Amino acid sequence: IFKFLGAISVDLGRDRIKPYLPTILTPLYRELNSNYAEQDPTLKNLSQEIIELLKKLVGLEAFSLAFSSVQKQANHKRAMRKKQRALQTVANPDIAARRKLKRHKNKAETRKRKIESLRPMYKAKRHRSHALKDLAMVE
Repeated sequence: IFKFLGAISVDLGRDRIKPYLPTILTPLYRELNSNYAEQDPTLKNLSQEIIELLKKLVGLEAFSLAFSSVQKQANHKRAMRKKQRALQTVANPDIAARRKLKRHKNKAETRKRKIESLRPMYKAKRHRSHALKDLAMVE
């Protein structure tokens, strides 16, 4: 898709690409700022190359304006999600408690997995799932 966006940009030319610049920059910006563990470095390099191509194509000033608008929009969305999550914690404490329990459980499992990888002889105790016990209400 990134190659397609670059090809369309070159094909449209300097004047016709300007209205579509924020739309094109949004996925490129998202890829550059992502911090996933299993991120593909070739994808990051490709997005950087296309950004450089767009910079040369439309000029630094127009590019900077479009890029800053994409940046502001992404930051605004991130802040709104964070605010929504905080509001949900207050509005629905039972859902928040379930999410917190799940997070703690995942954290404990990750810790056990890490210990097992560092010390292969050590076997961490795993939570054995009992179907009927898990269905019961926990006080």
